[in-house]
Amino acid sequence: MRQSLALGALALVAALAACGTDTVVVPVAVLPPPTGLYYELDPVGAGTAPAGIMLRWTPTYDASLAAWNIYSRGTTSDPYVLRGTTTSPTFHDDGVPHLQYYVTAVDVNGGESAPSAAITVDERLTLPAPTSLVSTSLNSAILLEWTDNAYASAPSRFKDYRVYSTSYDLDQNLCGADWVFEGTTVAPEYLVGALLNGVPRCYGISAVSIEGYESLWSPLRYDTPRPDGLNVVLYARQVQDAGSGFRFWLDSNHDGLAQPGEVGLVTSASSGLADFVVSRDAAGKLSLVAARAGTGLQVYGAMPVNDLSSIDYAPAGGYGTLPLEALPGWGYVAEMAGPDGFARYGAVRVSHVGTDFLILDWSYQTDPGNPELTVVKH
Repeated sequence: MRQSLALGALALVAALAACGTDTVVVPVAVLPPPTGLYYELDPVGAGTAPAGIMLRWTPTYDASLAAWNIYSRGTTSDPYVLRGTTTSPTFHDDGVPHLQYYVTAVDVNGGESAPSAAITVDERLTLPAPTSLVSTSLNSAILLEWTDNAYASAPSRFKDYRVYSTSYDLDQNLCGADWVFEGTTVAPEYLVGALLNGVPRCYGISAVSIEGYESLWSPLRYDTPRPDGLNVVLYARQVQDAGSGFRFWLDSNHDGLAQPGEVGLVTSASSGLADFVVSRDAAGKLSLVAARAGTGLQVYGAMPVNDLSSIDYAPAGGYGTLPLEALPGWGYVAEMAGPDGFARYGAVRVSHVGTDFLILDWSYQTDPGNPELTVVKH
């Protein structure tokens, strides 16, 4: 009896000694491995490394679930290391992502499930950059349009386009260095609004996949918003002096800034303020006639234009002071000498010609020396 008790005591001592070692036995969780793991990168600019990665997986509704562990490694030859723990079925890893990730489920007893399927951050999934970009100058706005080749290359993996802009130096023909993010769109077009007329901007477009990979940028394009107006009625000066002249911009403050009420002014022919006036000849034809010193006119192109936005760049030369017959649907461009030595440019499209009056649309570029009136197509 005493021998049996002694042997039992020895066994108990041996068991306690074994428990005092550094060996930790991790219980195995009864939870299944997480499923549906996927990722989305944080794009920060064309072709640059992403700012982070967001991991998501299918939520598990189990009372024994306590948390999820996230493991990652930088290369396929590295061991996986614990990256973090979360109680949400998402995990954001800030900075340049690792190459591979997987997730495990942890129960309330500390047991850990088998790993989920691993995901690999594969930069080869990047979409192609838009191949072209054009723009339309509007009043305090710019309309951007580009080729939709990124979407066409992989419709199921396309997420959206990102629009960037910066300043533009017309004299140096150079885009600025401080780019800002304008917004995103799923369509191959974007309207940039609330802009200052006469201030050039430079634009670039990238494409983003559903994984967050951002493409290189489209070709860069610059544009300059400018004032415009529709359905202006001008009378022939032989019918009435008032309302027979038009002034694109009257800089009454002499500050070089186009203030409200200073652009697109209808005035009288006798005021001496008009850039051009409407005149009727003996045959009853209405014409546009340059009126102010330093102003010249010319017909735009050799055929009617669809609308005002069809008049893109003001021609470099060919302006004169001879009367130009006003024809419905035709465009006309004006060049006006500026007080600073730089020319200003304006455009009109005649929409209606009557016996005593005509109706026109107009646009004017307030940026000195800038011939850009609407669509940029380089």
